[in-house]
Amino acid sequence: MPKHDDLLSQGPREAPEPETAEERSKKLGLKSAGGVVAGGGIAAAKVGVLGKFFVWLFLWNGISTAARIGGWIGIVLVFLLIGGYLVWRRSRTA
Repeated sequence: MPKHDDLLSQGPREAPEPETAEERSKKLGLKSAGGVVAGGGIAAAKVGVLGKFFVWLFLWNGISTAARIGGWIGIVLVFLLIGGYLVWRRSRTA
């Protein structure tokens, strides 16, 4: 039996309500916003801004945590660790 005969044997059905213009524009707006966010993230990662942002974010969190835990001594230790890492990396690349 062909498919159209099968559908005819099922009988009439209710058609779904058509979307309003507001519903269509809302879906399109969400898709556009998602595309903008994804495009901005890709561009930031390509430029390297995103990586630098996370490095500074982790650095800030480390310093603030060190300040809460060890006061000035904790902050000095964090800066010594960062400075030691930078010196080690520079000597390794040279």
